[in-house]
Amino acid sequence: MTGAALAAVAVGVILEDVPVFAAGGGVLALLILFAVLGGKRRPAGGEPPVGRLALARIEDLRATGGESADVPVKFRLTVAPEPEDARPAYRVKITQHINLVDLPAYRPRGIAVVEYRPDKPWDVRIVTRPTPEWARRAEEAEIDSAPDSTLVSNPDVDEGSWCLLVLLAFLAGAVLVVLLFRGPLFTAVNDEDTPPDSPSTSSSSSTSRTFTTSTTVSGPSSSLLTFGRMRATAMELESRVETAYVTEVTIEDRRMAVSGDSTRPPTETFHLQSLPYELLPALVREARTTLGVRTPETWRIDITPPSGDGVGPRVRITVSGPEGTAHLDADATGRVVDRRGVGETDWTSRSAAPGANSGADCARSGRGAPLLEYARVLSLSALPRVRRSVRGRRCDRGRR
Repeated sequence: MTGAALAAVAVGVILEDVPVFAAGGGVLALLILFAVLGGKRRPAGGEPPVGRLALARIEDLRATGGESADVPVKFRLTVAPEPEDARPAYRVKITQHINLVDLPAYRPRGIAVVEYRPDKPWDVRIVTRPTPEWARRAEEAEIDSAPDSTLVSNPDVDEGSWCLLVLLAFLAGAVLVVLLFRGPLFTAVNDEDTPPDSPSTSSSSSTSRTFTTSTTVSGPSSSLLTFGRMRATAMELESRVETAYVTEVTIEDRRMAVSGDSTRPPTETFHLQSLPYELLPALVREARTTLGVRTPETWRIDITPPSGDGVGPRVRITVSGPEGTAHLDADATGRVVDRRGVGETDWTSRSAAPGANSGADCARSGRGAPLLEYARVLSLSALPRVRRSVRGRRCDRGRR
């Protein structure tokens, strides 16, 4: 009935039907009123019978846990009522909280004082603080175990079954009301879900993806300088990022990493398989032996897209050691285009640029090296005078 009343209220609100809403609300109010009055009414017959004391034999007990001082204990007892009750001994199972301090006093085959109700023999409670007379009787008494067939329990329906029946009745009433109004109810719901006619619009969006991944090789011959190892590792990284066009590649002795950005134009990316991996080990050996790093400790290859008017990716090999850091630049074909030894700077390279052919020729011949070294420590204002001196000496040697 409660389910039907609630369903009627809901259907009345959806359909905006005042009679249905009023009927459901009225029934629901009556049910609440009956529940309140029924709870206040006391059962006939006056007060329940007072519990009686008796002795009981502890057949078995088991503590079921607990975090407080009082732990729940399951008892299996044989209760022996007093002779005036004219009732034979019977068995019962109870659960009662016992303080940890009092728990050692209860042991199997021991005697305890209990309180029970003659009209509900399964309602038994152990008296933890009996009077001195009952305590003395418990110490002197001997009670035989009752057979298992005398076990008593609460014959009423348990709470779980009762809740299940209430739930089923509630659902049945709700389903009944919904079925009665299924026609107008579902029609109204479909009308609300159907949007009004509107011009269709379409939109498209593009997504960008930036990625960085790396891998480390291991094993007895795990150096990436091993022939074929770099290209195989590059193919592995290509399958991992699902694209061959990247913006940066970094290679170390046992590690290779790639980075990319899908928003970059094609001129700012390069294909992983277009790099001269087979020529890179020789370039690393050249950088380690010709740039003034006598004891090279680490090396690294950085490959980036072309800059300016360059064609193909740019390869830079950096070598570091106790003496300092040096690097060597090469193009996509493995041809060396620039080298910077230990201690050399960009200003040093500009001083030996093609615009200073006379000084460059003297440096290559070995005769003008002291003057160039002297020019490096002069100020910019004195540099033109040193260059004229270098040219003059070269011309004098030519006349001789």
